[in-house]
Amino acid sequence: MRARASQLRALLSRALAPSLPAPARALPQIAGPGASRLGPGFLWRARFFSSDTSAAAQGGPKPPASAAAAAAGSAGGQGGGGGQSGKSEQADAGKSVRGGPVSWLSFLLLLVTGGGIIVYYDKEKKRQLEELKNRTSAVKPGQSVGTAAIGGPFKLLNHDGKPVTEKDFLGKWTLLYFGFTHCPDICPDELQKMAAAIDKIKEKAKLDIVPVFITVDPERDTVEQVRDYVKEFHPDLIGLTGTTDEIRQVARAYRVYYMKTIEEGSDYLVDHSIVMYLMNPKMEFVKFYGKNYDTDSLADGIIKEIKEHK
Repeated sequence: MRARASQLRALLSRALAPSLPAPARALPQIAGPGASRLGPGFLWRARFFSSDTSAAAQGGPKPPASAAAAAAGSAGGQGGGGGQSGKSEQADAGKSVRGGPVSWLSFLLLLVTGGGIIVYYDKEKKRQLEELKNRTSAVKPGQSVGTAAIGGPFKLLNHDGKPVTEKDFLGKWTLLYFGFTHCPDICPDELQKMAAAIDKIKEKAKLDIVPVFITVDPERDTVEQVRDYVKEFHPDLIGLTGTTDEIRQVARAYRVYYMKTIEEGSDYLVDHSIVMYLMNPKMEFVKFYGKNYDTDSLADGIIKEIKEHK
């Protein structure tokens, strides 16, 4: 009976022996100066990984969750330090951009402000131009339009030595030209053009125009000198002269420029305006014609003005 009981305990012991874990190998003790240099943290990790390896080899349970959490916490601390370092670098980068002379935000605000100013200026300019156009297009009653302040009273001598005023030309269309008898080329050319134009006007439109020559050189252009001069161009051409003050007054009234330029003794030239003035029967200014008009354009222009005036 006892022998049989002993056999049963032996069989039971052999059956249960494989399921029991093998005893863990003891971690060799580290002592001496090396232990102090490694520190307690290293010794703790060494024990942890030693037990973990032994458990894996024997198929035993994994390390406690607290140990894994501690390891994760350590790793997380290192990772957190890395994250803080990354944030610090980004902050430094942001500071370098914001601390620079021009940031993207200020540049954008500058563009928006400049664009707004340009748009406002264009609108304001268009508005002012439109107002100016409206003011100039609206003609008030009794307002003079297109008539320059040219002309006025004068008192001179004609080439026959008789006193003449602007009233002697009332009721007639008059074409005035200012020059001087010693003019080498321009005055003769302009007077020839005037003479040919009035003949063409009379032929085409049956209109009589009175041609008038007024000197701007009263010192040399006496009555006799003017008479001999005007006869060379047209039998109807009237020459007028006067004193220095009288010539200055009529030239100012008709906005005529004249001045001595080259003087050698008694010989000199006179620089002056090269313009013909068309005056209506009331001796009011109608239009002026410059040197760029030829005979045909001058005649046609005068005919057009007279027809429109009627």
